[in-house]
Amino acid sequence: MGLTPAGLKELYARQQEFPFDSERKRMSVLVHHQGGRMIYTKGAPDVLIGHCSYILWEGKVVPFTGTLRQKVMAANESMAGAALRVLGMAYREVRPEEKVADEHAAESQLVFVGLAGMIDPPRREVRDAIATCRKAGIRTVMITGDHGTTAEAIAHQLGILPRGGASLSGQQLAGMTDEQLDKQVEGIYVFSRVSPEHKLRIVKSLQRKGHVVAMTGDGVNDAPAIKAADIGIAMGITGTDVTKEASALILSDDNFSTIVAAIEEGRNIYENIRKFIRYLLASNVGEILTMFFAMMMGLPLPLVPIQILWVNLVTDGLPAMALGVDQPEKDLMEHKPRGAKENIFARRLGWKIVSRGVLIGLCTLGAFWLTLQAAPDNPGQLIKAQSVAFATLVLAQLIHVFDCRSSRSIFHRNPLQNKYLVLAVISSVVLMLVVMYVEPLQPIFKTVPLGLREWAICIVAAGIPTFLMGAGSVWGGRRNRRRMGGSGRFVPKSTKFSA
Repeated sequence: MGLTPAGLKELYARQQEFPFDSERKRMSVLVHHQGGRMIYTKGAPDVLIGHCSYILWEGKVVPFTGTLRQKVMAANESMAGAALRVLGMAYREVRPEEKVADEHAAESQLVFVGLAGMIDPPRREVRDAIATCRKAGIRTVMITGDHGTTAEAIAHQLGILPRGGASLSGQQLAGMTDEQLDKQVEGIYVFSRVSPEHKLRIVKSLQRKGHVVAMTGDGVNDAPAIKAADIGIAMGITGTDVTKEASALILSDDNFSTIVAAIEEGRNIYENIRKFIRYLLASNVGEILTMFFAMMMGLPLPLVPIQILWVNLVTDGLPAMALGVDQPEKDLMEHKPRGAKENIFARRLGWKIVSRGVLIGLCTLGAFWLTLQAAPDNPGQLIKAQSVAFATLVLAQLIHVFDCRSSRSIFHRNPLQNKYLVLAVISSVVLMLVVMYVEPLQPIFKTVPLGLREWAICIVAAGIPTFLMGAGSVWGGRRNRRRMGGSGRFVPKSTKFSA
């Protein structure tokens, strides 16, 4: 329209400003224009029309009647329903003798001009990110200063507001007690026209209901709620210094999808810690029980101390570290959130450690005993049996490490997916073979080369703990799916109906 910022500043010299306020929801400026003074105001239409006595209608200033107010609000609702953020515009001339002391004096007897609709389209990836949150058991709630209709329209577009989900305005929230809010807060997905105090009440209400709350924001007004939340998240680009100081996490790209990616990364790190613990503890339980059971049965020691040290320091170490960088499982973001006080051994991890450890110990001891009984009168047979026990224990642990990658069994993940783990396992096998086949090391580690019969015993015994439990897991999963009719719902064997 041929207008420039510099030209407008010269034509309308700003003398005073009443900045936007989340309570007033409007902003005004006092300017000098063509020898006189003018007040220009913009703000939320439903709030602004309460301060307007006149309207510029068909080029004339006329009284702002009830009928005209209804037309303005109908237009506002229509624009808001199209997901537009709507601003109302108004002005008035200031009399020469009038003193504009504050915003209350400035924002009265205004002439309503019209509405301006703007849209900040959501990023394409946000809808997918919110859907991922929903699968992961994370509920996304919109808290905004926008008009309720605008907020609901955007929430529908993004998939935040489900069918049957409720919306609440700040005015309605202000009329509720904390007890009333607590009863309804879990069914509310959109809060509109809220103030900073409302945001803080919402966060605390969700916390009282037992939720772990992450709050995002960028303005100074968001700081109290961000500080009170379990995880305060500030915007790194548009966020104020106060908000960043109050937060626990700062998004460098101001992108909601980054939060979801961080949740996935956090879950994977936690699961990798569990895998690491599961592998090392099960392996050590196997070693301990091998020695314990042998002593209880009156057998010679299946392993000498230096062999145990070699297993713990060299053979176990590389695969365990490789588990720490394992890729997430495909359905990681479909699991429900774990409890904040969940034990590290929860979800049957303790049972998996003990059961695999017992089986590794028994199979190692079984391989040792079979080899020892093959030639009980041969003085060198003990060293051969110890070499078999050593190889069986190492191979059992290296097979078990692939089982640790899945929360179900070894058959549920591609064993070659983690290249670091594959390289670690190969390295561990090579290190095992070195101490068994390099002659200078054989006297030190009390080992001898093994024949085909002994290697067959080692491989079979080493595979039993992992593949036996894996087969049981697969069979149990198929049995459960048959009982649930393959649809995810339990289907009873028989159904009785009664009138």
